[in-house]
Amino acid sequence: MLTGAVLTGATLTAELASVVAGARRRALRDGDRHIDTAHLLHSLVETDAEVRAAFTGAGQLARVLGYLVQRSIGYGLRWQGAVEDSGVVPVHDAGIAGWSPAASAAMKGALERAARRGEPCATCLDLLGAVAADRDCRAVEVLERAGVDGTWLQVRIEELSQQV
Repeated sequence: MLTGAVLTGATLTAELASVVAGARRRALRDGDRHIDTAHLLHSLVETDAEVRAAFTGAGQLARVLGYLVQRSIGYGLRWQGAVEDSGVVPVHDAGIAGWSPAASAAMKGALERAARRGEPCATCLDLLGAVAADRDCRAVEVLERAGVDGTWLQVRIEELSQQV
């Protein structure tokens, strides 16, 4: 089980810690009780240049941002008041307090991706890759509506990660 203590400077890069703080602020502003994967995706795209570089061209990135911005003015309102649960996390696993089960699973996936590389801290690309891997989460719904295939994005992230 992940806890809030996992989300410390010891496990996240400074950039990813900033993304988490931004997602928390966005969730509060949107009137959501939990950080979900769409909040994380929005904060990732706004905060991190490597994440933005994962998308092909300004047009693709603009479409993703367009859907994320629309979330609070219509698209996504059906999500308000409902906790995102893509079925990735077992019901008995509480995850991170204040996070949707899918967002908790994404952070766990990001930490696992970093560990597989032998890195002590998860990066923004690790989180984007973990989010893109959950075909049933809100962030992937946003990506797909914007014309970005989650599987393609995972491959692209792997390519970028190997270049570093």
